[in-house]
Amino acid sequence: MEWRDQALILGGRRFGESGLILDVLTETRGRRSGLVYGGASKKKRAQFEPGNSVELSWSGRLEEQLGRFTVAEVTVSRAGRYLDRPEALSAITTISSLLRGAVNEGDAAGSALFGPTTLLLDALESWPVWPALYARWELGLLSALGFGLDLDKCALSGANDGLTHVSPKTGRAVRGSEAEHYVDRLFPLPAFLIDPRALAMAEDIENALQLTGYFLEERLFSAVHKPVPPARARLVPKLIG
Repeated sequence: MEWRDQALILGGRRFGESGLILDVLTETRGRRSGLVYGGASKKKRAQFEPGNSVELSWSGRLEEQLGRFTVAEVTVSRAGRYLDRPEALSAITTISSLLRGAVNEGDAAGSALFGPTTLLLDALESWPVWPALYARWELGLLSALGFGLDLDKCALSGANDGLTHVSPKTGRAVRGSEAEHYVDRLFPLPAFLIDPRALAMAEDIENALQLTGYFLEERLFSAVHKPVPPARARLVPKLIG
């Protein structure tokens, strides 16, 4: 069997003396792994940095077995651009770690994340707007993998305006005025998460990441019996600082 696809590098691990088992997110086949002969060599190592975009082909006997990757070319080398931007490198590491931890091998849902993740990585060039995009990406990650929040209307009144909070129990939006007796137990809902025209100040980013972080831990990663990758905790202060 053989197929060809566009992919984002998520990481890899050494195999033997110079081989590399490469982990990627593909455009049409979700998250996949494959062996790259000589991939851990000094000559090839740089092209397999997380965050890079590549065109590759996979070949193997059976789809469910570990096959071989042949990388035709690196189409975008992102890691090398940001050697002097620790916050950008931290972001790339976090995105790659979340995808590796949450998306199962061959899961078709992973393909739905390819476009948004590529756009997010390209937006690193515009760091002032990047934290808000990242928070929205985490919201999209939850949704794509079946743990999306319901932010369309108030869970109590059914109204679709004036939404201010999210219930940690249900993941549904509510109007604070409708839940005044227990509003202190709800997460604030930053307006920019539901209205792309809304501004995102530092406090809004912090509230958004607390919201998505809670559901990443309690729903998504709890479901796969893993902790949220530590890289995320290291990134958050950089996004709200």
